[in-house]
Amino acid sequence: MTKQQIIESFDPSQPGLADATVFGLPFSAEDSEIIVIPVPWEVTVSYGAGASEGPDAIMDASFQVDLNHQDFPELWKLGIYMEEAPKHWKTNSDKYKSLAQPIIEALEGGEDIGNFPALQADLDKINKVCRELHTEVKEKVLYWMNNGKKVVLLGGDHSTPLGYYEALASKHDNYGILHLDAHMDLRIAYEGFTYSHASIMYNTLQIPQVSKIVQVGIRDFCEQEVDVVQKSNGRVLVNTDADLKAESFQGKTWEQQCEAIIASLPQKVCISFDIDGMYPWYCPNTGTPVPGGFSFEQATYLFNKLAESGKEIIGFDLVEVAPGEDGSDWDGNVGARMLFHMCGVLAKNNGLNTGNKISFPRK
Repeated sequence: MTKQQIIESFDPSQPGLADATVFGLPFSAEDSEIIVIPVPWEVTVSYGAGASEGPDAIMDASFQVDLNHQDFPELWKLGIYMEEAPKHWKTNSDKYKSLAQPIIEALEGGEDIGNFPALQADLDKINKVCRELHTEVKEKVLYWMNNGKKVVLLGGDHSTPLGYYEALASKHDNYGILHLDAHMDLRIAYEGFTYSHASIMYNTLQIPQVSKIVQVGIRDFCEQEVDVVQKSNGRVLVNTDADLKAESFQGKTWEQQCEAIIASLPQKVCISFDIDGMYPWYCPNTGTPVPGGFSFEQATYLFNKLAESGKEIIGFDLVEVAPGEDGSDWDGNVGARMLFHMCGVLAKNNGLNTGNKISFPRK
């Protein structure tokens, strides 16, 4: 069948098809405008675990997302397809995560890894395999981009988008990152791991094409990270949660704050959304939750404003969603709905037809 025939034969009001792709959609990768690359990886996790299960949790929950989105009612017709992650990604994540734990425990015990040849050898292996992952992600992203697709990344922990950013850098000579997070992620080789989840934005700064990182919702950082910001010559701008809240208490609206955030970004923007940027009750099982944050609606409002601002959104990643050990699907549910909204923002900003916003009588 042609894509139009598939659209005409599909009932979006019914539950998602069990054998379909993400959100229960009936499209193949070739028929889809947006490709989601899942990266089930959490090798360097140092606190709560489970981010490697995030893509599966989001996939499972996505079948319960109603497709008639108020802002993007025609989005589903464009097609969103989630690739299957190479099996060795999850296998390596589990294997090298177990190798990382003794290293983390030794460091937390005040030991010098250099005094333990076996641990140092494992650390070297971990850094090598993490670099290999980023290269494979980059190649996969470029494959789909070269086939005319909009490509997004779904983690996994926050280390996973580095290869994605490198792929974008091969296509765009200047872009910025809108980084929503509870943490700066500017630590240098945190706990010895070059590609730690806590080092993703420091590593991103090593990509020359990334001209600016604008952080939103930050509420946890160390002295080293502050030093990186202060020495960045304005390349890293930080909107802490405390500063944003203080401004709001003094009467500044979220709309005004969003306008200032967007104005500080370059013309081309990639969104990096660590789910722990939001209030912890949205995704309580995320790896390193911190009190405070912003709401689901604040995040989507910021994204909508960015889409309408005249800036070009070139991609996004969504990371650190982790299902609960009790089998709760709440985190996956929130992640799936945020993923759908972000796909709508990307599509609309890039001139694809997502339909007109649905208005309802209120009086």
